[in-house]
Amino acid sequence: MIRCLVVDDEPLALHILEDYISKMPFLQLVKATTNPIEALTLVQAGEADLVFLDVQMPELTGIQFLKIANGKAKVILTTAYPQYALEGYELDVVDYLLKPIAFDRFFKSVQKAQTIIQPVTKTVIQAEPAQQDDFSTDFIFVKTEHKIQKVYLHDILFIEGLKDYISIFTPAERIITLQGMKKMEDALPEKHFVRVHKSYIVALNKIDSIERSRIQIGEKIIPVGDTYRDEFFKIIDDKNV
Repeated sequence: MIRCLVVDDEPLALHILEDYISKMPFLQLVKATTNPIEALTLVQAGEADLVFLDVQMPELTGIQFLKIANGKAKVILTTAYPQYALEGYELDVVDYLLKPIAFDRFFKSVQKAQTIIQPVTKTVIQAEPAQQDDFSTDFIFVKTEHKIQKVYLHDILFIEGLKDYISIFTPAERIITLQGMKKMEDALPEKHFVRVHKSYIVALNKIDSIERSRIQIGEKIIPVGDTYRDEFFKIIDDKNV
């Protein structure tokens, strides 16, 4: 768990971040306070890993807080004033969130913080790696907006990438997660999944038919990109009888 501290002189801003933190399974709220001196004491005592820090506060500004804390906790600045961004980054902040803070922007920011604070923790975790060949029971965990969801590999039909998000399609549902295609591709066994387009990964055993450079899985038609065509058809040729 990443221990979090929220510091802001506006109670409404505190409540919003408290709510956002409660939705993230890897974040634990230590304290939400309007008192930057109290927050600084907690940081210096090693009670927090990550601080959501307002910039403009009457007793102690966020920039002053950063200089005194001297790197004892990672910091995400939260403010309505973009002019402090450069100075914040010079002081090695993780990110800079402009108010009003949308949840998707918060989500992306804390994922960045997680890779810094807990570099061994991955967004996609392969479970039971010793059993990767047992396709019927292997699974991954993916983070959705409100939870970490278990997805059995044998249920996946195909995966579609949309900018910073991907959609995992199964017969029962579409699962959306803030994730990159490359990381997802690396998490899936090559024996069963293949990248066929910059925006698509398909499960080989779910392909119904292939016509020219188009794959059909159920009612979905998926294009085969030029970059991936040779490798894909080599895999298909190896399975031809």
